[in-house]
Amino acid sequence: MPTRENLVPAADWAQLAASAGDWDAADPDLLVRMLGLAMWIRSFEEYVLELAGQGLIHGPAHSSIGQEGGAVGSILPLRSDDYVNGSHRGHHQFLAKAFGHVMPAKSGVLPELDDGVRTVLRRTLAEICGLAEGYCRGRGGSMHLRWREAGAMGTNAIVGGGVPQAAGFAFNQSRAGTDAVTVTYFGDGAVNIGSVLETFNLAAAWRLPLCFFIENNQYAVSTSVAEATAEPRLSARGLGFGIPSWRVDGMDPLAVNLAMNEALDHMRAGHGPTIIEADLYRYFHQNGPYPGSAFGYRDKAEEQAWRDRDPVDQLRAHVVRRGLASAEDVGAAHDEVVRVLHEIGETFLEPLPGGKPGQRRIIESAWPDTDFVDVGVRGDLSELAGSRYEEADTFSGELADRRFIDVASDVLGRRMETDERVVVLGEDVHRLKGGTNGVTRRAIEVAPGRVLGTPISENAFAGLGGGMALDGRFRPVVEFMYADFMWVAADQLFNQIAKARHMFGGESPVPFVLRSKLAAGTGYGSQHTMDPAGILTTAAGLRVVAPSTPFDYVGLMNTALACADPVVVLEHVDLYTSTGTAPVSDLDYRIPVGKAALRREGTDLTVISYLSMVGHSLEALDQVPEVSADVIDLRWLDRASLDWDTIERSVQKTNRVLIVEQGAIGTSYGARLADEIQRRLFDWLDAPVERVTGGEASPSISKVLERAAIARTEEVVTALRRFV
Repeated sequence: MPTRENLVPAADWAQLAASAGDWDAADPDLLVRMLGLAMWIRSFEEYVLELAGQGLIHGPAHSSIGQEGGAVGSILPLRSDDYVNGSHRGHHQFLAKAFGHVMPAKSGVLPELDDGVRTVLRRTLAEICGLAEGYCRGRGGSMHLRWREAGAMGTNAIVGGGVPQAAGFAFNQSRAGTDAVTVTYFGDGAVNIGSVLETFNLAAAWRLPLCFFIENNQYAVSTSVAEATAEPRLSARGLGFGIPSWRVDGMDPLAVNLAMNEALDHMRAGHGPTIIEADLYRYFHQNGPYPGSAFGYRDKAEEQAWRDRDPVDQLRAHVVRRGLASAEDVGAAHDEVVRVLHEIGETFLEPLPGGKPGQRRIIESAWPDTDFVDVGVRGDLSELAGSRYEEADTFSGELADRRFIDVASDVLGRRMETDERVVVLGEDVHRLKGGTNGVTRRAIEVAPGRVLGTPISENAFAGLGGGMALDGRFRPVVEFMYADFMWVAADQLFNQIAKARHMFGGESPVPFVLRSKLAAGTGYGSQHTMDPAGILTTAAGLRVVAPSTPFDYVGLMNTALACADPVVVLEHVDLYTSTGTAPVSDLDYRIPVGKAALRREGTDLTVISYLSMVGHSLEALDQVPEVSADVIDLRWLDRASLDWDTIERSVQKTNRVLIVEQGAIGTSYGARLADEIQRRLFDWLDAPVERVTGGEASPSISKVLERAAIARTEEVVTALRRFV
């Protein structure tokens, strides 16, 4: 017979409830502040639904009516240097954090609608309506609310998408030596998402001061928790990661407050993350002014049972019972905020010309100027002013033939020596004498505490790096072992990091560097060998750089690390073992954003390429000497950084173009480039733009099939002979 022993989880898991004695003993200032904030939030949300019902809000209006207790109970104990972020349903948390930032400390009286509070109401309403006065200048709307100064770091329309970033905020807070914490809010639907569970694990492994606050409002749109998971007590997830967890009635603001204070004690003491699950209820449907019962997935009796425990009513009753304010005072405070909200709203509205009585529209002057549409997709590069730029042919320092991989290692180590903000993270980067290829070798030697090996969880650690960058105190260098892994972390890379600056108003730097290697020809098969350039460069907010020589790697990596935009640095495994001209000791120069290199000059043809295919193109031209060609090494691949001056000069001279790349034709970078060249330079072209690419299929394991799927020197030679 086998022996059996019941195991005990390593972390505590508690159900916490507030007793009548707790309500009697609660600090009067806490109760009146919670009531004041909850009433403001409730009235704000009701007014938003009123505007939505009149067609005055473009896009969704995810109201938090019914969920105010979780927000005010958990956020009032926070300081301005504590951070929060949230989900698409985040008005209540954003408002509670913003109110807490601007409200003066007063004892025992209902909080006042002073100028600071009125400004928060005005700017939040403007943002939800998409207006220029909003915190994100109208770009964020209802789902992307951010006010950095208040510690409100951004709500998020991707379910669970903000959770990995919160780990980055918490990382920076801890590494900066503070006892500040981050609270990330998300719903029951997000609990089963991989990036959330990955972040549970990463936060626990690194003991980050991060509270995962689960607003269990019972439904993900119309799907109930019981339908979505076998364990509906969602805080149970914490046990699997060793995270202490609390389960609490979210309709009871005091119980939430007590749980949050216990969690804060744990986190501020340096003991790592916590989970709070608040069971609560959204009174309305996923979006808009109708109850869920109107859509048939819940009934009116269920809705009424939750309304009977309304958090605002509970706070009002206890405040009046304890004599902290009279019913008349509370009623007057409610009427005042309703009046102020309508007063604010009227400044944005005017009668609809030709409409029915009472119909209104947004006044023209309140909208953002349409010229603002693309402003802030990326920065203006002013942070690079004063840079020392160098090129190999004019470099005055000592040069020698050096291995590409050694130079890459040295420059990363150099930046970590000179800038304590640089932190490297990725799988195995801290071991194997420099990661799987050796690029982090020097970094480990000079700053081992800032070279962090991560779990295998690209969404979590890429998002953590994104949060680090948005906070700004540290500059992350994230490594993906293979470029294909970008699609594992596609949400964080494309939806979050690439869009953050623009989405939050255009003024938030995102100094994030992602390094990743292309490995075609190594036998690693379809899922480890792609060229991502064609897809990466569809994301307007990303800068993409592709160094083909060791000298360029130094200058381009230095520029990437100084840039306030997210930069993806592509590296090719074939180049790692190659040698080329490189600096011996001077590793501090930069190469400008948007500057290509002319590797060879000719008159018959313009060859445009990047990474290892630059070398293959030069080899091919040596084999076809009857073709005289300019060879342009693009270096910068993203649309905003392309060196059109160099391309145009060459095409006006040669009148023929060949774009050379290694990867599959379906994800081709050259396709988009060819289209742009033909639109810009049609009058100078004597023939359509020609292209060398890989095949349709991804490279496979078989050596001969892999070779057939990718382009190298021979394919360029074939293309050149067509020109002859």
